[in-house]
Order: sequence, then C-alpha cells, then structure tokens
Amino acid sequence: MRKPELTLTVVIPVYRGAGSVGELVRALAALSVPGGHEIILVDDGSPDNSLQVCRELLRTCPVQLTVVELTRNFGEHNAVLAGLSHARGSWVITMDDDLQNPPSEVLRLLEFAQRSGKHAIYARYGKKEHAGWRNLGSNLTNFVADFLLDKPKGFYLASFRCLSAFVVRELVKYNGPFPYIDGLILQTTQSIDHISVAHLPRAQGRSNYTFRRLLRLWTNMFVNFSIIPLHISTISGILFSIIGGLAGIWVVIESIILQTPPGWGSLMIAILLLSGLQLLILGIIGEYLGRVYLTLNEKPQFIIQQVERNYHDSEGIAPGVSRGCLLAVNDKKYQRE
Repeated sequence: MRKPELTLTVVIPVYRGAGSVGELVRALAALSVPGGHEIILVDDGSPDNSLQVCRELLRTCPVQLTVVELTRNFGEHNAVLAGLSHARGSWVITMDDDLQNPPSEVLRLLEFAQRSGKHAIYARYGKKEHAGWRNLGSNLTNFVADFLLDKPKGFYLASFRCLSAFVVRELVKYNGPFPYIDGLILQTTQSIDHISVAHLPRAQGRSNYTFRRLLRLWTNMFVNFSIIPLHISTISGILFSIIGGLAGIWVVIESIILQTPPGWGSLMIAILLLSGLQLLILGIIGEYLGRVYLTLNEKPQFIIQQVERNYHDSEGIAPGVSRGCLLAVNDKKYQRE
C-alpha cells in the first residue's frame, strides 16, 4: 500500500443500496476533515441499479470518490478488503450503506481514534435499531468471538470501525478466499478501543444480512480463525468413548445379574447417537480440508472488473489489488461537473 496521502478514507461496501448510497455520499462529502478525505464505494455485484447510482455520483461528488466494481457478489468482508486495497488515508473508516450509522458520527470516530493513539476503534451502540433476529444473531456472533478470537471479553465488534493505515496495510496482505475482517484485525493488533455512537432505524428496505449470510460469517469465524472446533471434536470423541465404555460395562453387569434380554431401543439410540457424532466430526474436518483445497487452488478473494475515479491518480491502481486475484480492470477518471 502506498504512503497515506489524505487524513481519512471512508470505505463503503454497496449491495442493494441504490436508495441510500447517494444521500450517504453527499453527507460524507459535506464533512470538513483537516487534511482531506476520500470515499470508496465497492459495488458487490448488487442486483439493483446501485452501480449506476455510484457512477452518477462520480460526476457530482465534491471530494475524491472511487467506485470499485466487482464482477459478482463476493460478500461484505471481501468487498471491504477490495476497498481497503485502494485506501490512501492515514485512517480508514468502514461503514454500511444503509444510513443506520449517521455520517456525522464519522468525525467523532476519527477524532477519538486520533486522540487515543489506538490502531482500531469500534463503534458501540447504546441501542441497536435492527430487527430482533438480527440483534440476536449479532449478539451470538460476538459471544462466540469471545471464545474463538483473541479479543477482550464482551468487546462488541461492529462494521462501523476506524483503522490506522498500519492495520489496513497488514489486512490487505491476506489473500485467502474467506476473509473475516474482525478476525484479521485482532490477529494484527490488540491496540483497540470503542466509542459509543448513535444507531438509526433503517431508512428503507430491509437488511441484506439473511440467516444464510450470518451462517457463512459464523463458519468463517469458526474455521478460518480458530482450531477450537477440532479441539471440541477431539474432546467429544473422548467423552463419548468413555460414556460408551461405561455403558458397555453396565450392559455386561446387567446381563449377568438381571439376565435381561438385550434392548433393541437402547441399542438403536446408541447407534444413532454415535453415528451422528462421527458425522459431525467428519463434517468439521471436511470443512477445514475443503477450505484448504480452495485456498491452494487460489479461489479469488474478489475480482475487480473496473475502477472509476473522479480525480487524477498518477500512480494508477493501488498495488494492494494484485494479490493473487484474477483482475480485469479498466481504470477510468472522471471530471467533476
């Protein structure tokens, strides 16, 4: 990654955000940031006209704006990494495109990061304005992260965060196909803190986080950033082996003392229970092996189709994008009207 040229870069993954991204960019562009700031929009294969809206903003946005077009939907964390690879700020803030994070809180987050000297600052919401199931999923994700990741217990991991250029430089070195941004941050630094910010109700539409996406996020957290599931499999195997041995002894004693016929029901329960455990353990091992296979076969983390900017960049595309990903990039420049 190149030497920071601005104070702040705001990276926004865009998916079904046609109705909100314009208002968000205009609000962010109106912020007064000493040293200047830029905005990077990453279209993550959005099925609506989000990309067209982003391109229209290139001609009117008064600050430096970059639109990164991915060839298909790779997922939020992949899209964020694609945006980080183009960031030129000393600090980088990542946020969603749904206006639930007020743009005015960006300056508070930046100023707190500059004062604290920490490498990563997370937003903490007093009251989250998500649907109940989404809040439950987020709370469960953070609860599980307490055990899987090396993070302070109870520390809330949010997508609205401020990172130093040092952390960003380390994050974009990761070239695996299954990134989890918070896991990468916690692998890089323990210099983290949080600040309380407002959280607004969703202005329009519904959350793009379905249960399937949350499940994929949990899987990335479990398999890519921890071997605890393998430990659980080993412990479970040992535990059930002990239980099976004790049950076998009991069956022998029972048949000798009570002379009872063997029970078909108890036998079927034991078979089903142990078979299920074996399949679970094989599934966990298979998940690890499958991801290793895809990584060795260089499954792309993201594929950039086009990069468009409203400012002149003499150095061209940031070096960070050529990280083993298949790229077909046309780097266009736009003049502001």
